[in-house]
Amino acid sequence: MAIPLDGLFWGGSLAIAGPVVFLRGFALWRRRRLIQDTPTARIRSMAMGLVEVNGTAHARSNVAAPFSGHECVYWQVDISVPARRNTWRVIHRNSSGQPFFLDDGTGLALVYPSGAECSLRHQVEEVAQGLALPDCYSDYLKEHGGVVTGLARLSPLRFRERKLEEGQRLYVLGTATPRAQTVVISEGEELAATGTDGPGALHQRRLRERDAGVRGLIRRGTREPTFILSQDSEKSIAFGLGIHSTLLLVGGPIATAIGLWVLLGARS
Repeated sequence: MAIPLDGLFWGGSLAIAGPVVFLRGFALWRRRRLIQDTPTARIRSMAMGLVEVNGTAHARSNVAAPFSGHECVYWQVDISVPARRNTWRVIHRNSSGQPFFLDDGTGLALVYPSGAECSLRHQVEEVAQGLALPDCYSDYLKEHGGVVTGLARLSPLRFRERKLEEGQRLYVLGTATPRAQTVVISEGEELAATGTDGPGALHQRRLRERDAGVRGLIRRGTREPTFILSQDSEKSIAFGLGIHSTLLLVGGPIATAIGLWVLLGARS
């Protein structure tokens, strides 16, 4: 007797997806435990290695968000095209790489945001027709050639921009390393720790004082790659991860069981 193809498809899909969902839930559960088990440190006395700190963000160099042009400490942008069922598919992501200061009142740390999982609240979103884009978006696409293909330009495009602004609170979980004598502002560009990246003696003096007061650098680690930048509190992050991981840990085995039941039913 022939086995229904739809039963094979759905049963096999669920049976395969179940373990994947379970492993994803386990990874989120591990991240939640890591956040909960890492004590919050003061920057002045933080140890080198995995560290959790809270503070206010301050720019070290001039950073302007590409779509709005507003000055900020850190930015993220993405571009999406329409997908099925009123959803969007992201085809391009980008973020700033300039390090910034984090001040918790006891000391300064220099945060290198490259490779971080970043959650920012402030978001600006706009949908525009691909063939009639405002200058801010068309200029960005010209600067980043190949981001949007010719066919994609025929459809609407969604542009989103998130910014971390001067003085905003930030939660950081990453790897702390000793302060180096040379500060890398972006790839291929370096500044001596004395700081000469801005016009005017006053700016140079303030930057020199801040650089001298940096306790350490916080970035993505090699042994422990977990690196989180978030404007949400530790409790809020852990709560969200707890709900998400529980749903996946429970849903994975259920999906596998349903898939095997469908396969057995199709065979019989």
